[in-house]
Amino acid sequence: MTRALILGGTADASLLAAEIARAGIDAVYSYGGRTRAPADQPLPTRIGGFGGVSGLADYIRRENITHVIDATHPFAAEMSRNAVAACAETGAPLIALEREPWTRGPGDNWIETRDVNAAVAALPDVPTNVFLAIGRQHIAPFASKPQHAHTLRFVDPPEAPLPFAADVIVSRGPFTLPSELEMLRARGIAWIVARNSGGDGARAKIDAARMLGLPVIMISRPRLPERPRVESVAEIMQWLGHSTRLGA
Repeated sequence: MTRALILGGTADASLLAAEIARAGIDAVYSYGGRTRAPADQPLPTRIGGFGGVSGLADYIRRENITHVIDATHPFAAEMSRNAVAACAETGAPLIALEREPWTRGPGDNWIETRDVNAAVAALPDVPTNVFLAIGRQHIAPFASKPQHAHTLRFVDPPEAPLPFAADVIVSRGPFTLPSELEMLRARGIAWIVARNSGGDGARAKIDAARMLGLPVIMISRPRLPERPRVESVAEIMQWLGHSTRLGA
């Protein structure tokens, strides 16, 4: 009998949870715990880490998990690596639900960097207005360039003081192209720092940057161990042995 574990936190993970619930599949949705008010899911939900590879392996055994679906953010590298190792240890099949990364198109002004520290170094030294679209866990290195006026956008209000002065927007996506254009213009944003998340949910700011002729410092995805990977909910449902009404 199937019992799936969804390692979630993305819009695609929520779509998958809804489809799994409609299909009547026994499953658990797991949030990493970084968002204080995560979106409700139509499945039993757990919040928090597992305690590394051994903790996740213990959970898979204890809860009789037969299938593990890594639908975490492409930059949640530690969780993805732990999933690969825990599934290898327990023998549980693993698949990743992960959109292809964005690719540079005509009119895009990208500076591609390998990590956050390289993104900091790529910013100009002359003071400017910067939109850091990278999540609150990764902003600390930008304190080394305090001359810039930073705009941040978080799902939750920050609980602790930020490492530098910034204009904080508290809002949950997905965001539209018109709203991103308005935000960038209203704040006089001259540079954008983004992670190459892929998919449509966070794409609007990249399209807005192209339309406004703004440079984007694009942080590449971390390298992960080899694992089966698909891009759609339909493919995950087929992997679980069920059909789906979704085309995404």
